[in-house]
Amino acid sequence: MTFAPTSSRLPDFPWDKLAPFKQKAAAHPDGIVDLSIGSPVDPVPELVKKALADAADAPAYPTTLGTASARQSAVDWLARRADVTGVDPQAGILPVIGTKELIMLLPTLLGIGAGDTVLIPDLAYPTYEAGAALARATSVPVADPTQYEGAVRVAYLNSPRNPSGQITSADELRTAVEWARANEVLLVSDECYLEFGWDAKPVSVLHPEVCGGSFDNLLAVHSLSKRSNLAGYRAGFVAGDEAVVAELLAVRKHAGLMVPAPIQAAMAAAFADDTHVDEQRDRYLRRRTVLRDALTEAGWEITLSNGGLYLWASHPAYDAYESVAALADRGILVAPGAFYGTAGERHVRVALTGTDERIDAAVKRLHE
Repeated sequence: MTFAPTSSRLPDFPWDKLAPFKQKAAAHPDGIVDLSIGSPVDPVPELVKKALADAADAPAYPTTLGTASARQSAVDWLARRADVTGVDPQAGILPVIGTKELIMLLPTLLGIGAGDTVLIPDLAYPTYEAGAALARATSVPVADPTQYEGAVRVAYLNSPRNPSGQITSADELRTAVEWARANEVLLVSDECYLEFGWDAKPVSVLHPEVCGGSFDNLLAVHSLSKRSNLAGYRAGFVAGDEAVVAELLAVRKHAGLMVPAPIQAAMAAAFADDTHVDEQRDRYLRRRTVLRDALTEAGWEITLSNGGLYLWASHPAYDAYESVAALADRGILVAPGAFYGTAGERHVRVALTGTDERIDAAVKRLHE
């Protein structure tokens, strides 16, 4: 059997390059402090676990559209926490199996392909590029999509941004929305860190002051992975332009892309509760403060990191991989900024997703 492997079209999986640095960091007498991946380490909220268990007797297939309770809970959350109103819970929102799945498959599901252009941030999580490649489209990294000259099918925004933590202002979002509508571009805003703004408040692309009360040409993508420590549950949603949501629903039905019913019950419970998110914010803020101060005192510069779960750090003596090596010598593993585009070649991304004990260990080593 012969075939053209799809993987040959995709970029290299970058974290494979970290193996030797991980081995070096793991040799530290007090063990590794792994801050290279933004994977939650804190407990799943009890109310979410209970909702999951209570819905465990689910023998029937779930629907691709999702349960009314999960959709309504997400719509209510948008209104309560993001000041986004007017999302129709029946037609304007769709649960997804984690938002990485959605972003990876979005160009393919919407019929974007060879000859089409997808704009991605110049500093970006690799899935935007990989999703375009899977669809055989061309991805172009840009600092500002509105300055791009040429035909575009999809443009991605990410605020607060992974890896840098940069927050896009309401004025910048409004300009992007106007550009997208004028040029018939689908603007997809990845907002999974929306509740983690530190030095500024993140704004959704669906906010009425940004979109003018219309969701035309707009999608917002939200996840429970970070806000509720549910990366292991794979639960999120996409909302916005009802025509685009309807097309995604129609194609996803055929593919059987359905969020399991117990996960949807957990999703409804998580979006209905703000207390656990506020508690998690406090955890991350404390980790951010002590880690930022320790890095700064050790000669590192922190830039752009006014939101999200990462510190974007650089050192005058090192490029990205030299920075990774220098920190690995201290038993601290971070991600090189080069993973996220050429704009990151002198930076590293330092995740806040370590336990308090491991964060404190990193702080101690940086002070030493």
